[in-house]
Amino acid sequence: MYRHLIMVIATLFTALALSACAEPQPPKKETVKLTTYKSATCGCCKIWVEHAQQSGFDVEARNVDDLNGVKNQHHIAPRYQSCHTTVSEQGYVFEGHVPAKLVQHFLQKPPQNAIGLAVPGMPLGSPGMEVGDRFTPYQVLLLKEDGSSEIYAEIKTAQEQF
Repeated sequence: MYRHLIMVIATLFTALALSACAEPQPPKKETVKLTTYKSATCGCCKIWVEHAQQSGFDVEARNVDDLNGVKNQHHIAPRYQSCHTTVSEQGYVFEGHVPAKLVQHFLQKPPQNAIGLAVPGMPLGSPGMEVGDRFTPYQVLLLKEDGSSEIYAEIKTAQEQF
């Protein structure tokens, strides 16, 4: 009887010791879900979605007929608009060809009174707008609840986007 009890205790002790020596598993990183609203005919939007997916985002692309309605619904003024609008689960907007690394940075610690980021227009060389090695420096704007903006990041080289 005692021999059996000692064996059970020894087995439990060994299992406990081995589990303590095992490498701890890092917590599972949750995938951030985004929805991108775009025109069915826009090729650069499709490439931007692929850029975001390759950066770890779970992106649902939705082709919509009234893209201006989506932009108005999310309070994106015409001066900040581009060809597609991406919305996070939390309701933040990412207008145009915003580099995925800046979307990640923004979502980790959203600035107070911000609604999102924008890259107005379609800068050559921005994610989704690649044409060979051609690149035009551009600014990523922080969009604020009051309709104003400020510079969030200045992208001076193609390498800074990744």
